Amino acid sequence: MAPESWYLALSAVLFCIGVVGVIVRRNPLVIFMSIEVMLNAANLAFVAFGHRLGTADGQAVVFFVMAVAAAEVAVGLAIIVAIFRLRRRLSVDDLSLMRW
Repeated sequence: MAPESWYLALSAVLFCIGVVGVIVRRNPLVIFMSIEVMLNAANLAFVAFGHRLGTADGQAVVFFVMAVAAAEVAVGLAIIVAIFRLRRRLSVDDLSLMRW
């Protein structure tokens, strides 16, 4: 069995990869995937802390985080598809210049 510190280190590495993906990339789909990586890193940390404390509270929080993440992905992808149908290209720089 691996110690909890390894899980927390993996969680920190995944979170940093997600942050770099959000900052560097300009494609909204890649940004959403990076946000999902960040949420999964937080979920891993919740489970590791819950295991360390010997309770299932971390797993309960993960369940709610995953439910919110699923709703966020559904709404976000719907917005991205609507913008793609309207503009025929996706770029975060172009979207920041749009005025509706």
